[in-house]
Amino acid sequence: MTALLAVFKREFKGYFGTPVAYVFLVAFLFLAALAAFDNGFFDFREASLRTFFLDLPLLFALFAPAIAMRLWSEERRSGTIEFLLTLPITPTQAVLGKFFASWAFFGVALIFTGSMVWTVEYLGDPDYGPILTGYLGAFLMAGAYLAVATFFSAVTKNQVIAFVLGAVTCLALVYAGYPPLLKTLDGGGFGFLADFAESISFNTHFELLQRGLVETGSLFALIAISIGFLASTIVMLQETKAR
Repeated sequence: MTALLAVFKREFKGYFGTPVAYVFLVAFLFLAALAAFDNGFFDFREASLRTFFLDLPLLFALFAPAIAMRLWSEERRSGTIEFLLTLPITPTQAVLGKFFASWAFFGVALIFTGSMVWTVEYLGDPDYGPILTGYLGAFLMAGAYLAVATFFSAVTKNQVIAFVLGAVTCLALVYAGYPPLLKTLDGGGFGFLADFAESISFNTHFELLQRGLVETGSLFALIAISIGFLASTIVMLQETKAR
């Protein structure tokens, strides 16, 4: 546990040690607000964050890989991954320490969107149920995105490749639940594929949570995706350490 916390602290402080973190925060907040207003934030004339949550899956698909692309690819590029794995720390501790640091940083970005909550409070009397479950879903979804991006960061030493692979995979997991795709698969006799695609779609599970529906299946799916990709990353680093 001590080793995990040491990795977490080093990585989390590292995010704020360069201007990149602040550029990311500003860009994320700007685009999230822009998307909300572009979706007709004031046109619905209701005190809710429905339009704010609407495009978060797509935004996360780009920003999560940008956060996580350096986690392991930079270690590989600089050659410090071998040194890190020789320290009295297990690959599991190293992976979880880095992952939780990136997740905490993403959490900070979500906290700064609290101004949207103040806005809907000013506009009327919002139902805080969907707002709270929406933020819960956004946080869990961010973790799933980061787990995916962490895996691809461990695959290559090139940060650009890690970003592209992570972003493409995250976008695929968003659009896996796209209704026209599901309809096509179901109509073509591939109903089992349609069910599977819908079950792994970030958008499907997040949509339920932002509506205030806390279903165990959706929570489990997001957590399971995170655990699956993190476990794959750990296995890959264990093989690297064994060489």
